[in-house]
Amino acid sequence: MTTASMHQSRLVTPAGLTRASAFTALLVALPLVFNAHWMVNLLFFTVLYAAMSVAWNLIGGYAGYPSLGHAAFFGLGAYGVSLVFTGSQVLSNGYEPFLLLPLVGLGAGLIALPIGLIAMRTRADVFAIVTITLLFVAQTLAFNLKGLTGGAQGASVAPPPFRLEIFEQPFYFAAAALLLLAMGLTYLAVRTKIGLALTAIRADEDKARGIGIRTTAVKLMAFSVSVGLVAMAGGIWAYYVGFVYPQFAVDPLLTIAIVLMTFLGGRATLWGPVLGAAILMPAQQLLAYYVGGSRLYLIAYAAIFLLIILLLPRGVLPTVFHRRRLSALAATASQAEAQAVPSTGPEVLRPPTVMASEPSYVQTSAGERR
Repeated sequence: MTTASMHQSRLVTPAGLTRASAFTALLVALPLVFNAHWMVNLLFFTVLYAAMSVAWNLIGGYAGYPSLGHAAFFGLGAYGVSLVFTGSQVLSNGYEPFLLLPLVGLGAGLIALPIGLIAMRTRADVFAIVTITLLFVAQTLAFNLKGLTGGAQGASVAPPPFRLEIFEQPFYFAAAALLLLAMGLTYLAVRTKIGLALTAIRADEDKARGIGIRTTAVKLMAFSVSVGLVAMAGGIWAYYVGFVYPQFAVDPLLTIAIVLMTFLGGRATLWGPVLGAAILMPAQQLLAYYVGGSRLYLIAYAAIFLLIILLLPRGVLPTVFHRRRLSALAATASQAEAQAVPSTGPEVLRPPTVMASEPSYVQTSAGERR
């Protein structure tokens, strides 16, 4: 077997293909089984936030750089779609904005390169402060660049000409395709040298640079891909809601939501952000429905975040895997101890043996031998 084929066999495994196929089939079947409008709407936002959480996990989880400015690129993608497809346009089949999404992601990724080059001179908490400052700068620009964004009055997007019976389904499938793309890119990154480089950077960036890893290039690539995917999510969202306002397109709560989902499911895991979105998004919609007018759901968000830090600091999936590993080790130790216990039975007394090669001497008190 050649080196390339061995590498490919490690990259794609039968178990991985089975999980991917089952998850894809589940995504396709969900809106067909639960086809009520409110259910498909909830599924759309859950899948969309799952895609953004997976994208954030690439830089915030695997690389260990907690970015709080991803909402700025979400707004960039939303305004990009609104500028190309204005509210006065009439779409022929309704799928034109979806075809623009790759260009939106590519443009956001290119814009992120110089920003990341400056921001990633810092680390950890300082990097988080720099990126959240970027978020508020982007929000201020969205309010003041009225010629591009419409200011506080917002910008309209061309209405989709989909039939009412299936209105939400095209948006859902676009979000599902984005989720699969984000998970596929993350899987490929983790299974290659890029994943090893990101893990080394998260563990100790100085040592990683010392052993020859091109840390700056790897970080910039992860940051660019991450924000590009989030910008594509912003384009889907803008087309779905039909109107883009600065306070919603560049919303700090969006960043908090995707970070919280990633922490809940488990950072630096492939399925953790998906699990976190599947738990938190329905809970958030439920809280917003019942107590949204009083904004008490924000307090619930803060409480959930504190509980995760206190009870599940690693997240759900890492905690479950860790406990399963401990249980397996305990079972193995118990089995080894049971095998080491001698069998109980009647003891057989045997006379002591004297080696023939060793002569037996009797020593007197005077030290003479007889």
